[in-house]
Amino acid sequence: MNGKWIYRPHLEGSASRQAHADLPAGCVERELGKEGFFGPSTHMIHPRPPTGWSHWEGPLRPRAFDCHRLAAHGASPWHADELLYNEHLRLRWWQCPASMDHLVRNADGDELLFVHAGRAELYCDYGHLSLEPGDYLVLPRGTMWRLERPAGDEPLQALLIEASNSSYRLPDKGLVGEQAIFDPMRLDLPALDEPFKAQQHGAAAQRDWRVVIKRRNRLSTVTYPYNPLDALGWHGALYPVRINLRHLRPLMSHRYHLPPSAHTTFVAERFVVCSFVPRPFESDPGAIKVPFFHNNDDYDEVIFYHAGEFFSRDHIRPGMITLHPCGFTHGPHPKALARMLKQDKPATDEYAVMLDARDALEVSEAAARIEWPDYHRSWRAE
Repeated sequence: MNGKWIYRPHLEGSASRQAHADLPAGCVERELGKEGFFGPSTHMIHPRPPTGWSHWEGPLRPRAFDCHRLAAHGASPWHADELLYNEHLRLRWWQCPASMDHLVRNADGDELLFVHAGRAELYCDYGHLSLEPGDYLVLPRGTMWRLERPAGDEPLQALLIEASNSSYRLPDKGLVGEQAIFDPMRLDLPALDEPFKAQQHGAAAQRDWRVVIKRRNRLSTVTYPYNPLDALGWHGALYPVRINLRHLRPLMSHRYHLPPSAHTTFVAERFVVCSFVPRPFESDPGAIKVPFFHNNDDYDEVIFYHAGEFFSRDHIRPGMITLHPCGFTHGPHPKALARMLKQDKPATDEYAVMLDARDALEVSEAAARIEWPDYHRSWRAE
């Protein structure tokens, strides 16, 4: 049975009547919310940061992982290291040093590939696309594909985010309209172009081709005596799409720090993908200019740091991943908090990918081997 949230706004004690702005002097704000940032919330006022813990025991703690410490993998996404997972998503890290000599197909769910470093040429059922750093690539479940790598180029480094048994969709943009964040015309599709036609012919096209299919996280191999990427044409509304982070136009408010949900890029079953790209800082004198402290008691939060300076985090560099499980308060590090009301530059310059997972994420053995174990201590003032 569906129902309504219990809702009656109330103000008690010393508090602002506008969230994320006009806080009592010398205080900080903490948000408690339901359903991530999509449900009802309350904003507490505290005299000191709620991350000032002195000790931590038990598994529910913030964690950080350095993907650069993982070894290079073979030229197949099925060789990628799985880092975080639950029933609805699987997050893997792939370092691909060479071109793929086979095709793959994910029969478990849609795949979202985010290119962190390196370049590649994608060949799939639908045609050809070029990939570069900052690209998102959505591959619908069942798509057959492979990557060709430029000779001598740096290894491809990519996040693979599987929407297990579900599909990627665009968020409801509501009042701001369908062209907000990015216009759907910005989505690039594969083309049956000359490179695609060329790979259908020649000696390589006539050899045996393997298709390695993942289903229920197990692999099967189908072999063809020809290149099965031999489409002559297609029409329809189901296909891979590509968009680069630099083409996103973030929602902004000069008087109010928007929550991460305002930057939602893709949605799937029981998790969302958000993108952080450069934007001006809030200019209103009373508006806080850093992420607010919050309890996200319904979602695990994961951030992959792609490029730039991550203004709310200390000791974090590109290629790292943080995991903030639901159930504890977190927010900006001390250096960032010191600039809560006045920044020393006009805009952010960070690029990052965030996942909010409705169900608890498991940490793999591979992730545990590359963990920064003292990350939970990084909120201590130096």
